[in-house]
Amino acid sequence: MVGASRKSRRAFLKHTAFGAAALAAPSIATAAPKSLTMMHESSFIPPFDAFFKNKLAAAYEKATGVKVNYDIVSVGGLLTRVTTAAENGTGPDMSTIGFNWAYLFDEKLVDVSDIAAEIGKDSGGWYENAQEAVVVNGKWKAIPYANIGQLMNWRTDWFKQAGYEKFPDTWEELLEAGIKLKKMGHPFGFELGHGFGDNHGWLYPLLWSYGGREVEADGKTIVIDSDETARAVDYCRRLYKETMLEDCLAWTDVNNNKAFLSEQISCTNNAESILWAAKKDFPDMAKVIDQSQNPKGPKGRFHMLNCQAHAIFSHTPDKQAAKDFLRWLMKPEQLGPWYDIAVTYYQPFLHKYDDAPMWKVEPRNIPYRDAVASAHLPGWPAPLSRAQVETIAKYVVIDMFAKACTGKSTKDVIAEAKAQLQQIYKTA
Repeated sequence: MVGASRKSRRAFLKHTAFGAAALAAPSIATAAPKSLTMMHESSFIPPFDAFFKNKLAAAYEKATGVKVNYDIVSVGGLLTRVTTAAENGTGPDMSTIGFNWAYLFDEKLVDVSDIAAEIGKDSGGWYENAQEAVVVNGKWKAIPYANIGQLMNWRTDWFKQAGYEKFPDTWEELLEAGIKLKKMGHPFGFELGHGFGDNHGWLYPLLWSYGGREVEADGKTIVIDSDETARAVDYCRRLYKETMLEDCLAWTDVNNNKAFLSEQISCTNNAESILWAAKKDFPDMAKVIDQSQNPKGPKGRFHMLNCQAHAIFSHTPDKQAAKDFLRWLMKPEQLGPWYDIAVTYYQPFLHKYDDAPMWKVEPRNIPYRDAVASAHLPGWPAPLSRAQVETIAKYVVIDMFAKACTGKSTKDVIAEAKAQLQQIYKTA
């Protein structure tokens, strides 16, 4: 938000609260500080955090004398912590950021275009769509390290009982399967409430797959009121009413996991955490869980870009030391083992890892790799902007679909969404 006052920025951000032996020694040209702090949201895969703290940080300190503190924030609390650090100019040197935060904190983040180019060159090149989340005004404001994909998690045994040996390829086929499964006592459950991930993970791809979008690529022409959007809304209403549990309208990100693992539902849209948890706590159930890419619609197959990236705060005393650490962290000797420990829960944005050994460990996770290329940020195809951020924060698209599921007409919910978008883009 270039040019915004500290007061208006603060108000806006408040509103949008949306093996060590193998590690390589870094080459550091400048005198390093005694310590750096990296802030991360607590991972749904606990070994991922433990590996950074106990292996990566320890290896870096041994090699350089620089202690890297790993500050873990509870799930859902990272945006508040990042906002506080950015606005006050104090706190951690680096942090994970997600979604559109590179835009939100543009002025408070260090330009890392130089090391992004180096990393891309050394590791097979970047997936182009990763730039949607981290490039602001032509500058890389963070280094993408992974996507956390949202795909279809489903019970193979129950689908087979309904006559399906593989996951339905289209949305219409999924509706047909869902109707049968609900009658058999195995309904679907997809988040339609105000969560932060699992709602976006299927509703935006649904909209795009029918050809609908909020705004054109020019970032200003509102096109939500279209026949394509109407068809997506009509479909969502049917999917909810004919296949799902009624309380999905109030679900947030924890509800679908709990419902699936307690065998209340046969299908949901989620990250790899369901299968990971089932293997640990419900091994028999894990044997009949599979994961598939989202169904395709008339205009193709789409997925949610849930980009996780490392950014350096501009207030850090030694920006070069922070850059040196990120450059070291993203080298295959470090990054590969870190990915491996999470068993592909984090999907790389670097082509070097397209056929990495980690994908051989659990073949059921491969669809998450393949979905990265068709993933986009909410608001696509429009670029990052204040209006795009506000649209997501106000759940404009999510509520359009949810209101239709409560019984409101397609015409009315689209009109309401259009009016909201017009106001948001008028004042942006």
